[in-house]
Amino acid sequence: MENQTTLKRTLTLPMVVLYGLGTTIGAGIYALIGEIANVAGYYAPASFFIAALLAGFTAISFAELCGRYPRAAGAALYVKQAFASERLSTVIGLLVIAAGLVSAAALVNGFVGYAHQFISVDRVVAITIVTLLLAGIASWGIAESVTIASIITVIEIGGLMLVITVSGESLSSLPDRWPELIPSADMTSWGGIYFGAVLSFYAFIGFEDMVDVAEEVKDVKRNLPRAILLTLGFTTAIYMLLMVTAVLSLTPAELAASEAPLASIYEHHVGEKAVIISIVGMLAIINGALIQIIMAARVLYGMGSRGQLPSLFSHIYHRTRTPLIATLIASSLVLILALMGRLATLAEATSIIILIIFSIVNLALWRIKRQDPQPVDVKVFPAWIPIIGFFVSSAFVLGEVIGLLNS
Repeated sequence: MENQTTLKRTLTLPMVVLYGLGTTIGAGIYALIGEIANVAGYYAPASFFIAALLAGFTAISFAELCGRYPRAAGAALYVKQAFASERLSTVIGLLVIAAGLVSAAALVNGFVGYAHQFISVDRVVAITIVTLLLAGIASWGIAESVTIASIITVIEIGGLMLVITVSGESLSSLPDRWPELIPSADMTSWGGIYFGAVLSFYAFIGFEDMVDVAEEVKDVKRNLPRAILLTLGFTTAIYMLLMVTAVLSLTPAELAASEAPLASIYEHHVGEKAVIISIVGMLAIINGALIQIIMAARVLYGMGSRGQLPSLFSHIYHRTRTPLIATLIASSLVLILALMGRLATLAEATSIIILIIFSIVNLALWRIKRQDPQPVDVKVFPAWIPIIGFFVSSAFVLGEVIGLLNS
């Protein structure tokens, strides 16, 4: 008898927003601040703001598409609807899965590396234990796993707000120093701002994972699009405040020279080792890995349920209402990749993969809008938004490819 158990709609709007913040405000921001300060200097906040605007076009495209097609394995479904190509849809779905698995494996390795500062444990044993723990949480149930991810996300944000709070003295100088942060009309400064925006763009990636839990969101056509836009808004506000705090606390050269810029800011103001920031950073890393496993399992499930992958992936375990087989396979692949190591090149490739997906998804929405301009009960945005999103994402892809060829 065919399995009739379905995914369970338990995720409320706040839970989806926290899920989105967990995948967006990840470990990257803890190191990215120094890199952006290195290229943009005191104009780093401007770089973040521009990056938020650029990412916003694609985020809006995903928000409209998940309202039109509230199903798992979103990107693959959107492409199939737009281009009527089963093959292209399957390729996009597999690319999404590959990017998530490589990202999760890299994060597991990063977590184990941080953990060695506090405890001595064999790398293979540590990676195995951590991955099995994540697999168990992801298999437990969507409400339970997202609740755990949400708690860690709140701790992550708390860590960032702690850095901002202890930097109150530097922030108080903003009324006198704000002209230093505003770019002039002189074009010489805009080169650094542009490169800073390119780096900052990656700090906003994450909303593409949110659409893959669509079948587990309550009132999905209303809540999921709102969650994507709220996530982008909250992320922008936190990043802007954090970046302003950073450049007012330390010089761009000091931030660039630091391996852990947020820890350096904390130590500068408090005068003691930033152990708590390191622990929060570890939680951010492991939270990112958990969310990537959840996402990859849902894409496997969605593609299996639509016949693009073997139906085995669409099996839902009746007790937990989770795609158990898909979760275990995704976790197993993460374990294999993490144990293999040498993920730097693959991790770099994932950013290109994601940008290619963004380009095609924006193009897909543009075509879908022409086919069905006014869907029922769906928030529709202007047609020029996916067009700009397509050109922005394509430009980033071109820049990444040129950078790889020149390296």
